[in-house]
Amino acid sequence: MRKIGIMGGTFNPIHNGHLKLAGEAYGQIPLDEVLFMPSGRPYMKPEREVESAQVRAEMTKLAIRDIPYFTFSALEIGQQGNTYTYQTIERLREADPAAAYYFIVGADTLFQMPKWVFPERIFAGCTVAAAVRDDKTVDDIQAQAALLRKRYGADIILLQTSRMDISSSDIRRKAAAGESIAADVPKQVRIYIEERGLYR
Repeated sequence: MRKIGIMGGTFNPIHNGHLKLAGEAYGQIPLDEVLFMPSGRPYMKPEREVESAQVRAEMTKLAIRDIPYFTFSALEIGQQGNTYTYQTIERLREADPAAAYYFIVGADTLFQMPKWVFPERIFAGCTVAAAVRDDKTVDDIQAQAALLRKRYGADIILLQTSRMDISSSDIRRKAAAGESIAADVPKQVRIYIEERGLYR
């Protein structure tokens, strides 16, 4: 059975923290490949604050192009209307029911998922691989994982990951202020952002 990771997000922009988390999940589980999947229209974020799907897709492709086990997926950006994780998981399983899917998330996402649309369908369709980092303690993360297992029958793996203090919002702020983002994003993404004057 092939093990496929799903690294989803707005990717506005994609950054080195996304790549590091996906790489650590790839090695620890281990996975056969990781799908990088920019969201189409994220229903929880104002559309005016997000670059177009085409721009975010191009940055994602540039970021992962030299890593053979990272694959770009246009599944969500090709969808009309809002995009929901439960639908994405179900479409992937319908297309390849023999594969096992692992939804890769930061620790904070474990605490947000009960508020998502149909969380029970997300947990029914995949294993959640969560980073043990962010601003949560190990005890807090383990307690939340236990709660989700009890409430939804969730299959959750806790990844041992190193902390990276990088966020897309901070990168946008730096770009707007003309500060360097060289340490935050792959070189080819930095060039793309600077040449097009994104986030200014």
